[in-house]
Amino acid sequence: MRASDIIACSVLSGNRNFEGRIHADVRMNFLASPPLVVAYAIAGNMTLDLVNDALGEDADGKPVYLRDIWPSSREIQDTIGATIDSDMFRASYANVFAGDRRWREMTVPAAGQFEWQDDSTYVRHPPYFDGMSHETPGFSDIRGARILALLGDSITTDHISPAGAIKPDSPAGRYLIEHGVEPADFNSYGARRGNHEVMVRGTFANVRLRNLLAPGTEGGWTLHQPSQEKMTIYDAAMRYQADGVPSIVIGGANYGSGSSRDWAAKGPLLLGVRAVIVKSFERIHRSNLIGMGVLPLEFQGNDNAASLGLTGQEVFDIEGSRHGRTRGSSERAPRGWRKHPVQGADLHRYSQGMAVLQPRRHSAVRHPTAGRMRRARCCPAAADGCGPASGTDVPVMLNYRHR
Repeated sequence: MRASDIIACSVLSGNRNFEGRIHADVRMNFLASPPLVVAYAIAGNMTLDLVNDALGEDADGKPVYLRDIWPSSREIQDTIGATIDSDMFRASYANVFAGDRRWREMTVPAAGQFEWQDDSTYVRHPPYFDGMSHETPGFSDIRGARILALLGDSITTDHISPAGAIKPDSPAGRYLIEHGVEPADFNSYGARRGNHEVMVRGTFANVRLRNLLAPGTEGGWTLHQPSQEKMTIYDAAMRYQADGVPSIVIGGANYGSGSSRDWAAKGPLLLGVRAVIVKSFERIHRSNLIGMGVLPLEFQGNDNAASLGLTGQEVFDIEGSRHGRTRGSSERAPRGWRKHPVQGADLHRYSQGMAVLQPRRHSAVRHPTAGRMRRARCCPAAADGCGPASGTDVPVMLNYRHR
């Protein structure tokens, strides 16, 4: 499939659909009921008309159609009645809390608290609680940020934080090998989600992710700015953090769609991503970003990365969200910058884990692009019942320039 660039297809009866769901090299997946999955498996191809075409032939060479193998409701009920009874469930769950022999033989610390093991490659002490206070810090201004990833529409949580196989030559694969894990024992990102070292290396590492900042590539590559050096998104993020440079992600419509995956918000935070600017968010993912302290912003009107001429080589300042402070529209713009009225965000208080957007009326965005002045509008992805969704103007200043 790789050598011939074949677009392979699969049929599954799951509740989510995205690239690489079944296998990294299977690009197209279709959701169907379990009987239809079996039917397509018998047929062996997706071009079949299941209603009119034969699925195959029987032992006598006669065609077999879907209607010949599709069970009636009566047949299904008769099968359930003959094979399933309450004793099966009693036998399975009577001792569910006792566990099997290996569970019972595990050594449990006397203190009753989990003892973190520094050499574990499955469960590591997470860094989220280090230095945590009882007060929420809110959002602060972002200055000198670089674009880590410039993405298109319909970026799913699996693009952001894949749950599938770990490639040996990926940052996560190299980490596991360095810690004595053979590729045959890698397991998956989903199984390793208790180890933040694996998961942060797997963030934006989906094999089908296309970063417009690194055209012609797939699978978690980017160009470090301003060096223009091609490297993995993880390696670029670590370099930015070492240099004290914040990073942002820019995307299109329906960012964060798919399953509600917490690591799709945790991973970007650990990469040093301070804000995500897109055309629109999936609601739960937007809330998860807020909960992790990553500022979610949306382009307004017809604005998007392409219309603003963003190439990924810009330097960004995002101002106006720190402690409710917003600069007024009368503020003088620095030399070389132009100021425009804009809707934005002021996310500095929390209510049950959801950001409360404080309305303000006057703010600005200032930016020259390659010697030309362009208008940009940006506002927060509002919590339900607040912000732009309820008709209020919530200001943030987005300043950028090519460098």
